[in-house]
Amino acid sequence: MKEVRANARELMKGFCRVCPVCNGKACAGEVPGMGGLGTGSSFMANVEALTDYKLRMRLIHSVTNPDPSTEVLGMPLAIPVLAAPIGGVSFNMGGKVTEEDYITAKLKACVANGIVGCTGDGVPPFIYESGFNAIKAVGGKGIPFIKPWEDAELFAKLDKAAETGCSIFGMDIDAAGLVTLAKMGRPVTPKTPAKLKEIISHVPGKFIVKGIMCVDDAKAAVDAGAAAIVVSNHGGRVLDQTPGTAHVLFDIAEAVGKDITILVDGGIRSGSDVLKMLALGADAVMIGRPFSIATVGGLEEGAGKYIQQLQSELISAMVLTGCATIADITPEVITDVLGQ
Repeated sequence: MKEVRANARELMKGFCRVCPVCNGKACAGEVPGMGGLGTGSSFMANVEALTDYKLRMRLIHSVTNPDPSTEVLGMPLAIPVLAAPIGGVSFNMGGKVTEEDYITAKLKACVANGIVGCTGDGVPPFIYESGFNAIKAVGGKGIPFIKPWEDAELFAKLDKAAETGCSIFGMDIDAAGLVTLAKMGRPVTPKTPAKLKEIISHVPGKFIVKGIMCVDDAKAAVDAGAAAIVVSNHGGRVLDQTPGTAHVLFDIAEAVGKDITILVDGGIRSGSDVLKMLALGADAVMIGRPFSIATVGGLEEGAGKYIQQLQSELISAMVLTGCATIADITPEVITDVLGQ
């Protein structure tokens, strides 16, 4: 991974510094690019919120070979991780690899290592076209995320997504108001409960609503028929001054966790971070920037090494907290900053 990150640092020069800790401080306000919007506080809050929770170490138990596998939305996962939908290599990551090579490598690495990758959407069209081609290349084992466009473009893209052979679809509703799209004159908008229900009923499969940051929106997604939500502030790239996702996850999971699958992203960097998010109520996590860095730096091999690193870290964290299976990861595994 050191070699992969060093190569990524060279290829992403001017767009991402590949910092030792990816916390949004060095790249604040760099949108386009890999930074957070405005002061970058929402990006930084994601990382800081996770650090507010500490792991409760337990060593007097019989757990020596934990099983980190799980099943989410009917998908078997070697670890409870999905590669988040990030595209736009040319204007966010330096353009030294092509969009097609980038997203195909990421999805192939995910399939080869027993997890699932998601594809992004945006302008110009090669972003979503490359994503759709990548999903086809892995036999439909990917999740296309479509931005909340106005009806004609939204439904046309959902129909094209269905042609990839995928069985799960997503919409990153948190892209409403995205600066980069606004600059390109392409309207993306919030959706009413009725419109969201219409969108969900349109697709021939399960639907994920990404961009949930409050209990009310989570309940609305349940009522609209979504199969899953992603607790997400879009990596801090759409609204400055939001809380970190780890700080809102528990309340959302408490409110709707029995009714819908809960995914979360934001600031997750390691296997220990994955364990924390599961303890706060997530069924699985999505990871964005680190996957992009690993993929740009080493294509399929780089992304594969990152997945293997996450798996190793998660297994170690499970041993050191006494969790034999994913089901054993409960709120008792973590403490807050006061040790409570």
